[in-house]
Amino acid sequence: QVQLVESGGGLVQAGGSLKLSCAASTSIFTLSAVGWYRQAPGKERDLVALISTGSSTNYADDVKGRFSISRDNAKNAVYLQMNSLKLEDTAVYYCTIFWGPGLTGTPRYWGQGTQVTVSP
Repeated sequence: QVQLVESGGGLVQAGGSLKLSCAASTSIFTLSAVGWYRQAPGKERDLVALISTGSSTNYADDVKGRFSISRDNAKNAVYLQMNSLKLEDTAVYYCTIFWGPGLTGTPRYWGQGTQVTVSP
């Protein structure tokens, strides 16, 4: 059973920073693109950022320049550094392993999610 365990969520004031971490229990991690989705109440789950096995990255337009994704294959871990947080960043953030190594795959495995709440 593949497990993705997120951590690092919490409550932060607007303009602040948080770093999300996700640890995977599978060696598939090193062969796959990985990334983060988020889902706000009443909204669809949207892609935030993903990183390929070659460390190419892709970001949603509304987080470009504020968020940074990275991966550590030795630890089967992916991170999301979130800076200059805005109220609209409030959501549950999900770690994801994608099908395939590149930036065009679809989600294969999901974490349980971690809540990020940005306050005024």
